[in-house]
This record gives sequence, C-alpha cells and structure tokens, in this order.
Amino acid sequence: MPSQGNGAVPDAAALRAQVSGFLAEHDPQTTDPLQFLRARFDAGLAWVHYPTGLGGQQLPRSLQSVVDRAFAAAGSPSNHPERNGIGLGMAAPTILAHGTAEQQRRWLRPLWTSEEIWCQLFSEPGAGSDLAGLATRAVRDGDVWTVNGQKVWTSSAHVARRALLVARTNPDAPKHEGLTYFSLDMKQPGVEVRPLRQLTGEAEFNEVFLTDAQIPDADRIGDVGQGWTVSMATLMNERVSIGGGAMPREGGMIAAVARTWREHPELRTPGLHDRLLRLWADSEVARLAGVRLRQQLAAGQPGPEGSAAKLVFARLNQEISEFEVELAGADGLRYDDWSMRRPQGANFFGRNPVFRFLRAKGNSIEGGTSEVLRNVIAERVLGLPKEARVDSGPWKDLPR
Repeated sequence: MPSQGNGAVPDAAALRAQVSGFLAEHDPQTTDPLQFLRARFDAGLAWVHYPTGLGGQQLPRSLQSVVDRAFAAAGSPSNHPERNGIGLGMAAPTILAHGTAEQQRRWLRPLWTSEEIWCQLFSEPGAGSDLAGLATRAVRDGDVWTVNGQKVWTSSAHVARRALLVARTNPDAPKHEGLTYFSLDMKQPGVEVRPLRQLTGEAEFNEVFLTDAQIPDADRIGDVGQGWTVSMATLMNERVSIGGGAMPREGGMIAAVARTWREHPELRTPGLHDRLLRLWADSEVARLAGVRLRQQLAAGQPGPEGSAAKLVFARLNQEISEFEVELAGADGLRYDDWSMRRPQGANFFGRNPVFRFLRAKGNSIEGGTSEVLRNVIAERVLGLPKEARVDSGPWKDLPR
C-alpha cells in the first residue's frame, strides 16, 4: 500500500489533503471535464481500492466515499455512473479480477472516465435464466475469433463502445465448460443493435445480432473454456451493484413515497399508514444490510450475499411502487409518457410514479431472475440440497 512518510496507510484526513492538492492543480471550473477525469484517474483518486496505476492506491474500499464527497463538494465533473453502470459496476471488477495487465491498462481508464460505455451480452432468446445454455458461437482461426448469434435484453447496447460477451467455444463439452469470455468491439461491422420497446414506452433494452463479428484473441478475458467462472464474477458484481448500492437513510424508492405522504395529508388512511411504516422499515433494514455487504466486499470478492440483496431490492421496489400508485389515487392511473425514447441508462427518479411502477417489474428479471436467486440462496447460503439436473452431457446433445 502507498504510505505517508511514516509508512502508515493514508487515513481520511490524508486523502482529503490529496484531493485538495489535486484540485489546486486542476480547477474543476476551468479544466476540461474529460481532462479532469483522466488526471483524477492517473492520480489514483478514481477508485482508491484499485491498484496503483489503475486509478487507485490499494487503499480500503471504505475510503472511497471520502474522496467522492470531497470532489462533489468542489463541483467536480462526474464520470456519469448513470450512463455507464454496467461498465463501472460489472466490467471493471471483472477486468481487474480476470483480465491481463495489458487489458487492465487498455480498458480501465476510458471505462472509468466514461469515454467508453460498456454493455453486457449474456442473455439469449433461448437462454435467459439458464445462461449456461447459450448458443452464440465463437470459432477460432489463429488469433481471431468469429462470433455468430443473438443476444437479448441488452441495456445500453445502443450507446456502448464495448461489450462483455460470453460465447460457446466448445459444443462438445458440458454446457458450463464449453464457454469463453470476451470483450467485443460494438462499433465493428457484423454487430446490429435493435431496440426493444418496454412496458414504459422506452427502449432502454436492445437485442443484438452478431454476424461474423471479429474478436482478436488479445480481447479474450480468462482462459478458453473458463467463461462460466468469469461470468459468475460479473454476475455477482452485478447483483451487488443493483441491490447493494450506497444510499442515505430514507433513500431510493421509499424517498418519493415518504415525501408524498408528508406533503399530502389528504391522501392518508390508517391502512396506508400501516403499510408505509412496514415498507419504510423494510427499506431501512435493506439499506443497513447493504452497508454490511459493502464491508464484506472490502475484505474480498462478492459472494452469494449479493443475490439476497438483489432479491430484496426487486421485491421492495415493486411493493413500494405499487403503494405509491395507490397513494396517488386517481392520479395513479395517469401515464402519458409513451414516447419511444432511447435512454442512456435506467432512471427511476424525476419521473411519473406510474413509470416507477411499470419499470420496477423488470427488477425481478434483470441481474438474474428472482427464481434463480432463490436457488442460489437456498444452495449456497442455507446449504439446502441442489435441484436434480437433467442437462448433463455434451451441450450439443441437450434438447433445445
């Protein structure tokens, strides 16, 4: 770890001093935003728990909030996590854990600055919940892989520069063993992105068709045939980023409901009051559990606890949004935002309550369906017997 003169790990005060020194040399009001973000990354003040030279200083993850608050207070430019949530929450930790040193140097800086938006090419029309059953093929010829197949439910594919891709490279192996993991250039010929209109009227999701798309072997992440292992690292981080994000007390979905309750006493009824108290308490329990989860993350890699956080997140979002619509009374039936917009990321807030009600339905699917997550919790947390499997043997011989 980097040290001060006495060899001690920098504490919060020392980090704030680092930020102050950086701001003295890079005025956020006059420095070009992109140049500011690049310089912040190079100074090790991007994600402080990452290695030196990759945006960090190998410090405890808990110190990240100290840096973020100091930069926010100075009015520093944002790297727009709302646009690049997949890159920051899923691609970066996967690259750090399984990428080569060259890949880390090449991808992490433009990822953190959001110069390159990332998406995730996992789910397929015939392999959503059963990710290991995917059929997209990657065939190697020398140092190049040629990919053909279709992916679906891909958030932000329409703005992404790169994608996390898992493809089948050995159909003769069992389905979990014949997969390999890649980073795909989304702007090349052979990659077609089509919008999928959602219940909200927006097209945040996409389907992606790959026709002879090319991937250099230098963009393979992990060993050939180890795609399932790398994919699990991505999915575990995804569930943590969805369900275990840092929020203040009364933050997230419960905030809008509590505000409406306080500002419109005419909407209150005894029955609604009891429901609101339960939802508020559940939200606070989930928030505190998220704090504990992030503390565990600081000590190692994400585990199955992230599945529980994501499962609770989905249930609470749906229950709170249903309550919010009911609380609104007749106004809760109104929704006039059916335009086919192409957002650059999910945004629940600053929108109509009915939008939140409709969009929350997707929370129990994205990042792993609630049914799959219950299996993960049952088997890996509670130690219950695994379900009987009927899909052993070579993938090519399995019924589809």
